[in-house]
Amino acid sequence: MEGIPHPIPRTVEEVFNDFKGRRSGLIKALTTDVDKFYQQCDPEKENLCLYGLPNETWEVNLPVEEVPPELPEPALGINFARDGMQEKDWLSLVAVHSDSWLLAVAFYFGARFGFGKNERYIKWKQRKTKEIEGKFNQEKTLPDDK
Repeated sequence: MEGIPHPIPRTVEEVFNDFKGRRSGLIKALTTDVDKFYQQCDPEKENLCLYGLPNETWEVNLPVEEVPPELPEPALGINFARDGMQEKDWLSLVAVHSDSWLLAVAFYFGARFGFGKNERYIKWKQRKTKEIEGKFNQEKTLPDDK
């Protein structure tokens, strides 16, 4: 992921839409695209990261070389543990790290707001996340255990 290929969110709604898009991309990688994701995480490659993108897609790539990075970095080296764990456990580990990264990115953008907007953002995010989770839980399908 080279820098930020998308505009930087500047409003509460834009930050939430960025969060929602990245989250959808990560969910796709770990569910519907799980076979493709698994293949891209070759342990023979260098330290790889899973990026959820604001346009509801995902990519496995090396971390950005820019120091400091423009965004918080996702978990580094997700590919190394792949063959040393059960696939289900490895996917759960990647999911936990992805959730943490997703929140870090959202709060990184949210921290740019003044205190009033920051509080509004947190309340907005909590409300919208509950709505999304309700819909997702109704439609949830997980890949078969391998």
